[in-house]
Amino acid sequence: MDPFRGRVAVVTGGGGGIGAELARAFAARGSKIVLADVDEAAMAKVEAELAAGGAAVCSIRTDVSKRERVEALAEAAVQRFGSVHIVCNNAGIATFGEIVKSPHEDWEFTMGVNFWGVVHGVECFVPRLLAQGEGGHVVNTASMAGLVGMRWLGVYCASKFAVVGLTEALHRELEPHGIGVSVLCPMIVETSINENSVRLRPAHLRSQAPPPAPPPTGAMKGGIVSAVSVAKRVVRAIEERRLYVLTHPEQREILRRRAARLEAAFEDLAG
Repeated sequence: MDPFRGRVAVVTGGGGGIGAELARAFAARGSKIVLADVDEAAMAKVEAELAAGGAAVCSIRTDVSKRERVEALAEAAVQRFGSVHIVCNNAGIATFGEIVKSPHEDWEFTMGVNFWGVVHGVECFVPRLLAQGEGGHVVNTASMAGLVGMRWLGVYCASKFAVVGLTEALHRELEPHGIGVSVLCPMIVETSINENSVRLRPAHLRSQAPPPAPPPTGAMKGGIVSAVSVAKRVVRAIEERRLYVLTHPEQREILRRRAARLEAAFEDLAG
């Protein structure tokens, strides 16, 4: 069965960046698209573009940090298209700064979107996938910062490590049911996530804590890839039912060094 043609794909964070490119890639393969985002204007542009290209598409304003809003998204998607097959829990925000200087509000806000947004997507969509009995695929967007701890990204790392662990467990649970699960772990992607994370920051948080300061120049290592190339890798991962979706050649050596440090830790057990 073609994992895309005639299938229904829900993409959170679909108003731009990786989410918009996922929607474009799925639509190009014949999927019906449900966009979800808090930025209605950006989402409307993507919806209009896809519709002009002949795709069946709708958009629903959704704050993924609120479970009831994600449940409403799931109900609306099924009402519009009859079912859901691909779920991309992609909405996320960037949070920079040293852990010791991070306001508690940033912890709550970051975990609310990056982690609880994924949890809500799993809670609201996976039971539907199981009940349908038509297979499907779940893609959770994490980060390289969910595989290796990084200075200046402590709060963000915590949220993304949680997503990786959740996804690995979900993969084991859903594999016997014929439902694929992938975790996307990119490094730096050419998107507006940094600017949007400040622009779309809730007003009540702006009054309690200043926007997180970006890391110093040079702190972020690695090349920049396009969101288009990331979407292509996700499409391939769905086709091949891969668990991990990596995007940068630099990741290989970074992960090797982490694995080597873990291996070295066992030397203490030898004595």
